[in-house]
Amino acid sequence: MRKTMTSMLAGIGLVLACGTSVYAQDKELTIFWAEWDPANYLQELVNLYEAETGVKVTVETTPWSDFQTKAFTEFNAKGSAYDMVVGDSQWIGAASEAGHYVDLTDFFNKHNLKEVMAPATVKYYAEYPSDSGKYWSIPAEGDAVGWSYRKDWFEDPKEMEAFKAKYGYDLGVPKDFKALRDIAEFFHRPDEKRYGIAIYTDNSYDALVMGVENAIFSFGGELGDYATYKVDGIINSEQNVKALEAYKELYSFTPPGWAKSFFIEDNQAITENLAAMSMNYFAFFPALINEASNPNAKNTGFFANPPGPNGDQFAALGGQGISVISYSDNQEEAMKFLEWFIKDETQKKWAELGGYTASAKVLESPEFQNATPYNKAFYETMFKVKDFWATPEYAELLIQMNQRVYPYITGNQGSAKEVLDSLAADWNATFKKYNRVK
Repeated sequence: MRKTMTSMLAGIGLVLACGTSVYAQDKELTIFWAEWDPANYLQELVNLYEAETGVKVTVETTPWSDFQTKAFTEFNAKGSAYDMVVGDSQWIGAASEAGHYVDLTDFFNKHNLKEVMAPATVKYYAEYPSDSGKYWSIPAEGDAVGWSYRKDWFEDPKEMEAFKAKYGYDLGVPKDFKALRDIAEFFHRPDEKRYGIAIYTDNSYDALVMGVENAIFSFGGELGDYATYKVDGIINSEQNVKALEAYKELYSFTPPGWAKSFFIEDNQAITENLAAMSMNYFAFFPALINEASNPNAKNTGFFANPPGPNGDQFAALGGQGISVISYSDNQEEAMKFLEWFIKDETQKKWAELGGYTASAKVLESPEFQNATPYNKAFYETMFKVKDFWATPEYAELLIQMNQRVYPYITGNQGSAKEVLDSLAADWNATFKKYNRVK
């Protein structure tokens, strides 16, 4: 009997040992994200995880236009279709307060991610409420607004000579917002169908607001106090008035019909020989170094958002963190995946594939900074980024800012001071409605 029992136990052990592989192969994880190149890079990355662990990971995508709607429809239904989501930074307040995201604070602290990831990505992709020490996402796809420019236009000896004669300093990558403005004016030649600059103006979601933030943050301004919800004297500050005026002036140097422009149009400004400089998220710059998509690839350069008049240098944050969905049936497996995702070697591979890592160690490495013509500017930017409100009512705040700012920028309606005073009143009313302030 003892021999038989021993044999049985050995057999059970064999089954369990063999079953580990079978079990892993049966496990699947689904990550939900928007449909764009970084999602394709992530699928390549997670294929490596499957090869290592046997756990199949699928990156399911949907067009940006319905990404938020589709995600929150599933969240609100408490559905288990997705195990993780690479969600926009602005979602974090709504998703955490509604219980859609798993609290990752212990995971974050265990792995010291506050030090491992670039500080700004921790603050804006992971933490909510502001300065609370509560974390809901792991910084995944770093992104921010930067600039591309036509190196051949800038380096033309005749242009350089003419620019210095007019402005009194050398033509080159803009050292500050004044130079950005001067260069835009200098190259703005409608008669030659050549224009100075391409900026974000689309007011259907966050494009225009991100563009304006680039100016506000570098002029030393803020949108408000994210901890107290105070906006009076902040969103309508003197710095912000000057920043909005500066952004409006840049609009005067854009190509014709530029009142509804976002990432597609701003890349086209470079590829179609329209503008000397163009604003865009770094995530869309790979297309500009590809000769198949940009005939001017060899003559395209990149730079970080320049400082404002007092030396402040920041940029509007894009990008996303990856969160575990609280309705997932595979939370334990999802946490194992995150353990793998945050490893240095994984983050390095993520960057090599084309993803924008938020790992401070990888960002700071010469290998990363020299890998592409825009990586150094990206590195410089990711330590100097700020974001929009992440409160659950952020969508209303965004709509209100678009409604106030857009007519001023594109239609010359009102003054910058009037626009921002009205916006402060709008935001105060919104925060009172949701009992953020009394």
